[in-house]
Amino acid sequence: MLKVIFACVHNAGRSQMAAAFFNQLADRSKAEAISAGTEPGPRVHPEVLVAMQEIGIDLSSAKPQKLTDDLARQAQLLITMGCGDKCPYVPGLRRDDWPLRDPKGQPMEEVRKIRDEIRTRVQTLLAREGLAAL
Repeated sequence: MLKVIFACVHNAGRSQMAAAFFNQLADRSKAEAISAGTEPGPRVHPEVLVAMQEIGIDLSSAKPQKLTDDLARQAQLLITMGCGDKCPYVPGLRRDDWPLRDPKGQPMEEVRKIRDEIRTRVQTLLAREGLAAL
């Protein structure tokens, strides 16, 4: 089972969307995703909740969590989204960085663009790794 962590600073936007898309689109017998942040916020950004709800994904019960070394050690792949030097380094953990804009405080049109870019990146990752649900 491949475990992927999507990480951003507050775990309230990009990483939440990425993990939700991954878990919706992946073959769950082969892979799962969680999201975390280096400085978790109090809740998922309201504009992110709205953008995801528009496409049928409910993040209202999602809670930001801290990206700890222990959490990172449980994964095989860490995808960062803007946490830069604040993201932990874990020996042996594959890592990728997706330079995505932060949706916090953006107009809905921009949040939707970020959401759609994240979905496309997740679909590409799943295809590359052979993990897409049939």
